[in-house]
Amino acid sequence: MSKKIIEKYFSDEDLKKIASSIGEVEKTTSGEIRLCAQIKRGFFDKKKSPREIALKSFYKLGMHKTKDRTGVLIFLLLDERKFEILADEGINKVIIDSEWNAIEEGLISEFRSGNYVQGVLHCINLIGEKLNTHFPRAADDVDELSNEVVIK
Repeated sequence: MSKKIIEKYFSDEDLKKIASSIGEVEKTTSGEIRLCAQIKRGFFDKKKSPREIALKSFYKLGMHKTKDRTGVLIFLLLDERKFEILADEGINKVIIDSEWNAIEEGLISEFRSGNYVQGVLHCINLIGEKLNTHFPRAADDVDELSNEVVIK
């Protein structure tokens, strides 16, 4: 059942393309990007907001443990068609809300048109541009987190 829900939005090839895009973006920045697609709320998440569920995933995935606190999570709650973009404190010190709002608006626009893969890829690239500006890749930078899409 859950595989069918994922396939409604992303094929296996799409998931590979997204992971590859994250890897390419991270070649230019010390930031770390992850995509977590949750099919539906868990039993204990029934009364939580999408942001609270995303925050739980943020910590569970270790996004807060990057060297310079430069993790960004794109969290999708697929059956409710909701999303959250969460950035760690290192990033939130320099990237202002209006910049995040513009990224979110682009994602909303693509999703409304049914362009889920294109929306995510565009979002990753825009986040990458912001990270590259404020957090360029250092000579000693290592990829701290997996680029694979997390499906829950």
